[in-house]
Amino acid sequence: EEGAAGRRGERERSEEGLAERGPGAAFHMFVLMEDLLDKLKLLSYEEEALRRHNMRPLSRHYFALPTNPGEQFFMFCVLAAWLIRKAGRPFEQPQEYDDPNAVISNVLSELRSF
Repeated sequence: EEGAAGRRGERERSEEGLAERGPGAAFHMFVLMEDLLDKLKLLSYEEEALRRHNMRPLSRHYFALPTNPGEQFFMFCVLAAWLIRKAGRPFEQPQEYDDPNAVISNVLSELRSF
C-alpha cells in the first residue's frame, strides 16, 4: 500500500507540475520526439544506423512513451554511438547486453570531450 500511495503522490505532483506549465506541457515530449525523428531522417539514420543492426525505423512517438525500456535504451545507445561516429569520433558500438551504466558513462565521457 505504501508503494502505491507513493506512486500516486508522485503522479499527483507530476500532474500539478504539468498544470503549472500550461495545458500543452503534457504533449511537449511528443513534439520533441517528432523533431528528433525529423532530424534523424535528415541524417539518413534509417540507412546508416538501423540497417546495420537490422532494426525497424522509429515511430514518431518511440521515446515519448515508455513501452519497452530495454529495447528503447538499446535503440538510444545505437543512435548515440552512430551520432558520435558521424561527428568524426571513433566510438565502439555498444552491445545489447552491455552494462547500461558503463554504456552511459562512455557516451557522456565522449560528449564531454566535444
